[in-house]
Amino acid sequence: MNAKTIWLYIVVMAGVTYLIRMLPLALLRKKLRSRFIKSFLFYVPYAVLAVMTVPAIFESTGSVFSATVGFAAAVLLASPGRGSAACGIGRLRRGILHGVDDAPVLAHKRGIRL
Repeated sequence: MNAKTIWLYIVVMAGVTYLIRMLPLALLRKKLRSRFIKSFLFYVPYAVLAVMTVPAIFESTGSVFSATVGFAAAVLLASPGRGSAACGIGRLRRGILHGVDDAPVLAHKRGIRL
């Protein structure tokens, strides 16, 4: 690949990124009144996050069983009513039990005594 092709790719990507961000602002000048469109746009970020995250979870390990167990543990730790600290502490416990080197560093940064 030569430099001219790389610069062309960069310019095209910048243009597409700009259009994606600018078009909704230009086309939707009035306030949205449709309840359907409002609710659709409200749930789009959650749907995109789920579509990107869930397949990666099940492909992250060599075994579907271990991925399912990890996914279930994450869902339980992130259940409603529990703070985000529960997920962090669960990750630290996993790191300590399985010898992951960054667990003590993360605990120290957050002021957690192990």
